[in-house]
Amino acid sequence: MKRLILSAIALSATVASFACTNLIVGKKASIDGSVICTYNCDGFGFASPLTYSAPGRHAEGELIQLRGWGPSSEKRLISQVPYTFGVVGLMNENQVSIVETTWGGRNELRDPEGYFDYFTLMGIVLQRVTTAREAISCIHNLVQEYGYNSTGESFAVCDKNEAWIMEIIGKGKGNKGAIWVARRVPDDCICAYANSSRIQRFPQAKKVDKKLGYYVADEGNCLYCADAISFAREQGYYDGPDADFSFREAYGPMDFGTIRYCEARVWSFFRHHYDTTEIDKYLPYIDGDMSEIDHLPLWIKPVKPVSVRDIMNDMRDHYEGTALDMTADISAGPWASPYRNQPVNFKSSDGTDMYRERPIGCQQSGMTMVCQMRDWLPDAVGGVTYFNMDDASMVAYVPAYCGINRVPEPFRRENNSMNEFSTESAFWMNNFVANMIYPRYSAMI
Repeated sequence: MKRLILSAIALSATVASFACTNLIVGKKASIDGSVICTYNCDGFGFASPLTYSAPGRHAEGELIQLRGWGPSSEKRLISQVPYTFGVVGLMNENQVSIVETTWGGRNELRDPEGYFDYFTLMGIVLQRVTTAREAISCIHNLVQEYGYNSTGESFAVCDKNEAWIMEIIGKGKGNKGAIWVARRVPDDCICAYANSSRIQRFPQAKKVDKKLGYYVADEGNCLYCADAISFAREQGYYDGPDADFSFREAYGPMDFGTIRYCEARVWSFFRHHYDTTEIDKYLPYIDGDMSEIDHLPLWIKPVKPVSVRDIMNDMRDHYEGTALDMTADISAGPWASPYRNQPVNFKSSDGTDMYRERPIGCQQSGMTMVCQMRDWLPDAVGGVTYFNMDDASMVAYVPAYCGINRVPEPFRRENNSMNEFSTESAFWMNNFVANMIYPRYSAMI
């Protein structure tokens, strides 16, 4: 137990960055043949409205300025493409979606000189691609040319036919480009990401595809950068044979804090859609015992097809019905509340370092979305983002088709100021209702 507590303490400074959850559903795993991915964007003190980028044609030689996180003292210009697609939220007009979750990894691999942070990268890529595979290739090309300045990141990259998971991390100051691997989620499976690297060993190829500039393995279902393994050796992260190489162990190794705050969310999602007896065999791992099991399955085949409504409910999970049920422990109080006034890490009255569970549904969400891509409908209405702002556990998901050309009023940026309450604001009205429910949860939810 001492080892587990110390690991949790070590993560106390960084737990705030463990902030997002993605759920992914292949087309044969869904009830209607659609591909689904989700995004709870969690972090205290911000609201995240629905964005819209109009399609457009652009002159030869045109440059655009990147607008990354926070103010930038220098202009960072990149070449524009001849045509950019319309983007609503994180889905473009071709039904391509990219959502993310941050896992950090090795801090020394962040390149402060790189042009692209992960969120800016997602937005630019969506303007330029027609499929998920094109999106992965575009990510590779952009970071190769302009550099990547975020830490370890996982992208769920999906279109109306395929769902992919992609893990990416920088190469450190002075090293342009990024290290990455991408795997296609089998069509009949579901997958999830919750702020931890999850790809371990992966299928490998003998030669780099000269046209693409990266490896293509497993009949095209696994892609990875040319130096994924060699760079790990150069940095002293790995010294074994190629066949035994684990991306997670090299670039985003686990500790108890990562398992309990992050992997536990994946475990709970899987538990909703699989034999609970089998999934509960992973409980020792969730409790920090890695002696026999040191990872969850990367994906599972659900016991029955999954619906959009199922996934919406999964986004509201607080470990209900599990050994980690936040509505059933002593801190839940008389109203069986899954919400806690204290942060994830805190000290007890006698000074003991303590931690609380970190569920999928949480009060600090800036926005939540469920993206559905359907190949049997025209793109303009085939792609729909079910969206709202604030805590996913409290909100109604509102559909926004990828073919719209204006953001609905309650979700517009100008109506969602963090500094001014407004009844026209989705964030403030959802927040207002949620805060009435939190104190008497079981009576009002």
